[in-house]
Amino acid sequence: MRLPPGTFFMQGNEACVEAAICAGARFYAGYPITPSTEIAEGLALRMPEEGGVFLQMEDEIASISACIGASWAGAKSLTATSGPGFSLMQESIGYAAMTETPLVIVDVMRGGPSTGLPTMVGQGDVMQAKYGSHGDYPTIALAAANVQDMFDLTVRSFNLSERYRVPTILLSDAEIGHMRGKFAVPDRLEVVDRMVRKDKVWHDGFAYDESLVPKMPIFGTGARVHVTGLTHDIAGYPTSDREVHQELVIRLHEKLSRHSADICQIEVQRPGSRRMLVAYGSTNYPAWEVMRAHEDVGLVTLKTIWPFPAEKLGQAIAGSQEVVVAEMNLGQVFTEVHTVACGQGCRRVRLFSDVGGEVPSPRQLEHFLEAG
Repeated sequence: MRLPPGTFFMQGNEACVEAAICAGARFYAGYPITPSTEIAEGLALRMPEEGGVFLQMEDEIASISACIGASWAGAKSLTATSGPGFSLMQESIGYAAMTETPLVIVDVMRGGPSTGLPTMVGQGDVMQAKYGSHGDYPTIALAAANVQDMFDLTVRSFNLSERYRVPTILLSDAEIGHMRGKFAVPDRLEVVDRMVRKDKVWHDGFAYDESLVPKMPIFGTGARVHVTGLTHDIAGYPTSDREVHQELVIRLHEKLSRHSADICQIEVQRPGSRRMLVAYGSTNYPAWEVMRAHEDVGLVTLKTIWPFPAEKLGQAIAGSQEVVVAEMNLGQVFTEVHTVACGQGCRRVRLFSDVGGEVPSPRQLEHFLEAG
């Protein structure tokens, strides 16, 4: 029942559904919330067809908790949400990072804060995807800019989550999730499965090698392992030892930072142009039109936001005189871009911000570019 190779025409949220099935997802737990509801509706139909499980939970706290449990039972798991639902998941996202539980969270962003603009677009969850929970913890956050991305980056989210045993967040938004467009399913689709420990684990359930990523035991197969959100040793048991805690927290970060070249992705049009636009999600559309209309304007589309692709962005904007960051928030990526641009000697870095609940038009962005 998986999509065969070919070209399809679907809504962004529907493309996400089909990509999850292709990536091997067999468990979904969620609570319907606009504008992500079509993902739940689609997987309610598709999961049983593939021998998987769909659960509608009482809220988003229960949803992500069920996904964590299913992941430890061996299933590739995901949930989808937006706005307030994403806020409710934050404590458990931190727990998943601490216990190194692979799972995918699709956040179809809308206008906020609070209930905000449930049916309108926004990009206000970007910093929350990195800093929403407490403490120092790692996540991966990707950003979809079109329907093709909703397919490709859903699969990639699962691959990265399984490879590095980390919760991975796919940031979409109301426009990308609800627009309809073409996407291609390739002849060969790379699908990464987790490295599973098959021995009867007891004293070293979180032992790791030079990759810094432990192989994962599976509950129900006879393996014995202790799992806790407390600081734990390699056996999984709680400890308040200072050196153990420091080593654990640093390793959780380094297992991503050491592999940033594999994780971080951007797309670049006309690198090093006199003026460079930086965009992600729906702001990529007006940025693309402005870039096409002006030969001295280039464009960087961020596909990975966290870890921030500083090195690749720096290479793309090297030699540029001005960088303009287009966001539908008050500048949540702007600070990161500003740091990189200043390091490249860029004379001017500006934020084009729009939080009105609609994707800004190319003319609005063009006027901002020219008025400066």
